[in-house]
Amino acid sequence: MQHPAVPELSHTHTRPIHWVATAAALAGVVALSSFLQPDAATAAQPAAPRTKSAPQRTAPPDPTDVAFPLECGPVEALVQKTASGDLDGDGVPETVVAVHCDAPMGTPPDAVYVLTRDSGNAPRVVATLVATRERRTVTDLRVRDGAVLATMLGYSTSDVPSCCPDVTDDVTWRWKDGAFLRGTPAPARTV
Repeated sequence: MQHPAVPELSHTHTRPIHWVATAAALAGVVALSSFLQPDAATAAQPAAPRTKSAPQRTAPPDPTDVAFPLECGPVEALVQKTASGDLDGDGVPETVVAVHCDAPMGTPPDAVYVLTRDSGNAPRVVATLVATRERRTVTDLRVRDGAVLATMLGYSTSDVPSCCPDVTDDVTWRWKDGAFLRGTPAPARTV
């Protein structure tokens, strides 16, 4: 057997106290790492700088604080459906809403309004696409390719009871020459 040139050192032999010290140090690191966490990761890209050709992205108008031109008496106006998109090609989204009075009974007719933002960035009504006097109920509302698309239930005659609409219309509106023009509807379908 060959003897080492350097004598054995006492600290090179592991003893139980070494394992206890190592375990305590590791526990301390784990405990400390639970308090020091990195920021949450996000997939969002930083906003592109605004240029003349690329308008700044803004959120569509929120209908929550809008005073709708709807006479509801003692009940509130209730927003039933919303859809958003750029309707006039200016790069800023508008919001289209179907609203009716929150009547305790029956099926109150809907009104359909277009909202935009005023110069103070507050939402406001700029157009009425459907008035309540038309006695329509909106079942589907969307914005696609700059057009408002709606499916509405209605009545073939004034003799049809309010509870039971008997006609379904698919309607389209498009912004043209400073106004919303209603497209030629497909023939009404009987419900």
